Amino acid sequence: MKNASIQTEIDAAYLYQKLADHEEDPLIAKVFHEMSLIELSHAEAFAAHAHIDFEQINKPSFRAKTLNAIGKVFGYDYVLGALLDTEKSLSNAVIVAKRKNQQELSGGETNHVKILRSILDSDKRISGNQLARFESRHRTVGGNAIRAAVLGGNDGLVSNFSLVMGIAGATEGQQGVLLAGVAGLLAGALSMALGEWISVKSSQELYENQMQLEMEELEVNPEGETRELALIYMAKGIPDAQALDMAKELMKNKTLAHDMLVKEELGINAEELKGSAMEAAISSFVLFGIGAIIPVWPFIFMQGYVAIGASVASSAVGLFLIGAAITLFTGRSVWFSGFRQVLFGLSAASVTYGIGRLIGVSIT
Repeated sequence: MKNASIQTEIDAAYLYQKLADHEEDPLIAKVFHEMSLIELSHAEAFAAHAHIDFEQINKPSFRAKTLNAIGKVFGYDYVLGALLDTEKSLSNAVIVAKRKNQQELSGGETNHVKILRSILDSDKRISGNQLARFESRHRTVGGNAIRAAVLGGNDGLVSNFSLVMGIAGATEGQQGVLLAGVAGLLAGALSMALGEWISVKSSQELYENQMQLEMEELEVNPEGETRELALIYMAKGIPDAQALDMAKELMKNKTLAHDMLVKEELGINAEELKGSAMEAAISSFVLFGIGAIIPVWPFIFMQGYVAIGASVASSAVGLFLIGAAITLFTGRSVWFSGFRQVLFGLSAASVTYGIGRLIGVSIT
């Protein structure tokens, strides 16, 4: 067993315990604590198999500590989302590797979201309200927000870096590069903002009628909706009697019942639809702009090949940091992910620089 795999289990145990420590609901905290113990037992078993002294390596990594720091600042829902994304990615990797080596799947390769699901479902003390709350949280939080921030910056950096290098290749870093870079920043950021605004608004408008209809059904036919909720729980493997009890309890809170039906029956995430289209547009504009300014700023103070070199260097650093940030939810090596991002970004910029150079020479 590779040390990296053992470290992944140690990190998961550390993060699940942090989630447990900061969870207000004692039953949900118990679930996180049990998950921490499961991950810790995996790490100990893997270390023993590899003849490694577990006490010497039982320390959270920089990635895990960074996620914990994010949780302290922005809330631990972000940690939950990133952690579950990581576990899903790792479990899929195990399945792919076994299939490639023609090994039989045992069923234990599936991600730990299912383990969480089984712990929740098997504990009869956990109510329908609590289950609905957990469903809402683990579907909507954390990983998506972090990923959106990272990818927004990446889009701005790579696209504007390529544009700037194309103009720099044509002009040898002289006239027009700064203007083109600023124009690319504004055009790209405005396009991203408008696209995000349209996406959010259209989603809200598309599903509003369906959500309203579901609420009307709850008011007019509560018995039928109770049966629907019970069937949803039964489909998750909960015994019939317990599923019906959970559905009846959930129906005491029409808002939670409505959220559950909207998610399970319509496939709509009501929490995401509550987001402001303008806030989403502004966030997209800012995130894209932060990435896009990196390759442009040297041309504010310099010209020629000195400015080109500074732009390449600062963009390479930005690309590495973005690649490193991606490891928050992939679990891969910071160095591997960072240098891979640098390679891809520099390759794209090299192509546009070469094309710009050819165009510039032909014009001259």
